[in-house]
Amino acid sequence: MPQPITIFIDADACPVKAETYRVAERYGLHVYVVANSFLNVPREQWIERVIVSDGFDAADDWIAERAGPHSIVITADVPLASRCVKAGASALSPTGKAFTDSSVGMALATRNLMQELREAGAVTGGPPPFSARDRSAFLGALDRAVMRLRRAHP
Repeated sequence: MPQPITIFIDADACPVKAETYRVAERYGLHVYVVANSFLNVPREQWIERVIVSDGFDAADDWIAERAGPHSIVITADVPLASRCVKAGASALSPTGKAFTDSSVGMALATRNLMQELREAGAVTGGPPPFSARDRSAFLGALDRAVMRLRRAHP
């Protein structure tokens, strides 16, 4: 019997939880909402809240240990995305950007460079505000990821 597709949400500060729930409901997928503290989630059998310890990267570790070829991971955390892609999972940012074997290395390098620039005081702003266009791009990317997994693992 094929393994079902599972979605993991790195839920702390994730702006697309509701969108993820809608797509998961449409396709009948199980969703794990992983956070370091209590979050309200819809009371559905297919949505599971997971509260991990306050330890550094505890949520990332929980997700990375379980993500695999039948998983979609929703995260803005580039190191977590890298770990999940290496495990064979699909990883998407909340803006709809797909992390792949070929893109995650550049994303890590950019992240590290920006962190160094911020620490040196050269860059003082964060990312642009989350927009309706980002939300739409995410919905399309998540739908494509689910369809790709369904074709690959019928």
